[in-house]
Amino acid sequence: MPVEFISAINVNPANEVNGRRDSAIDVDYLRRYARILEEGGFDYSLVPYGSAGHDPFTISAAFTQVTERLRPIVALRPNTIYPTVAAKALATLDQLSGGRAVVHFIAGGDDHEQAREGDRLTKAERYARQEEYIRILRRVWSETEPFDHAGTYYSFEDFVSRVRPVHGTIPVSVGGSSAEAYAQGGALADIFGLWGEPLKDTRQQIDRVAEAARAAGRTDTPRTWVTFRPIIAPTEELAWEKAERILAILQSRSGAPGAGQPSGHRGGLWVQTPGATGPANVGSQRLLEIAARGDRHDRALWTPTASATGARGASTALVGTPETVAAAILDYVDLGADLISIRGYDNLNDAIDYGRYLIPLVREELAHREATGVRGEVVAQPPLDQELSAVTA
Repeated sequence: MPVEFISAINVNPANEVNGRRDSAIDVDYLRRYARILEEGGFDYSLVPYGSAGHDPFTISAAFTQVTERLRPIVALRPNTIYPTVAAKALATLDQLSGGRAVVHFIAGGDDHEQAREGDRLTKAERYARQEEYIRILRRVWSETEPFDHAGTYYSFEDFVSRVRPVHGTIPVSVGGSSAEAYAQGGALADIFGLWGEPLKDTRQQIDRVAEAARAAGRTDTPRTWVTFRPIIAPTEELAWEKAERILAILQSRSGAPGAGQPSGHRGGLWVQTPGATGPANVGSQRLLEIAARGDRHDRALWTPTASATGARGASTALVGTPETVAAAILDYVDLGADLISIRGYDNLNDAIDYGRYLIPLVREELAHREATGVRGEVVAQPPLDQELSAVTA
């Protein structure tokens, strides 16, 4: 499977650098942004979900009509839409886009955010509901005759969908850093999503998911999706100056390092929760613990951006020249990550830069390896220390 790149769609120019608080869709901007992603070599764009945000199905349908190849990853919380309805909506999107739809499940890591839309299940219950939901989706996509379902969270009779996915099914993505996430992702997911952690920690997570897949009797394992916030510039010095400027902006908006807690991307609107307590979800807790170990890890991983935002979402950066950041991305590819999510802080300009300077480097190195069997002639990867070299071997 080739290495592919993921971004996240923006519906207007608001971002973490300019501090704009716009919530309205700018249709021209959305079209331009989607085309820039496609032209820049991205393969997918996450369409995020939040209780205050836009409907991801509608946004996905809109941008697939101005692109030819870019695939929407629809973020879906099971509490927000009945599974039979979601199965038809996803299959409809899949038909509209010529078979490009992907769905990413969010069990829910914040009780307060879940309760905003009436979801008061415990974490364990949310994962159990999500498992039932995924199994229903796949059955809806495959059954050709009406069927009944009587489960813990959903029940219905005599249902059949005439809206079929183009390729018979739609890829299912699951993410998380908890035992429940590893177990469910390993058993059911086509793709498993991770936030950017040090190589050793990432290797451990990939192994946990693989173990869960084997325990579930699978002969394959989910593809691994790892997310970073690259900060690139023509020289190392300029890249680190840029990183420090971005960090100062994040800290100023939070009041103090770690004080403000963004509740996540809302389609162009970033919402801060002043004075919130620490995150409840394991993924954010892990990022904060990693940040407490030190600012820099491995080749280019930088964690103060996680501390400054309370690690509410993907928040660790890769800092350096395009060559340095490409080498760092390749370290994760060497671990087995074949889906790389990169999203900047100045979204549009960063997406343009990634498409011009970063994605081509990674792809050229991988093509050179495949053609010649020789590594490091396009993108040099100087050896890491002995322990880390063993991790990536």
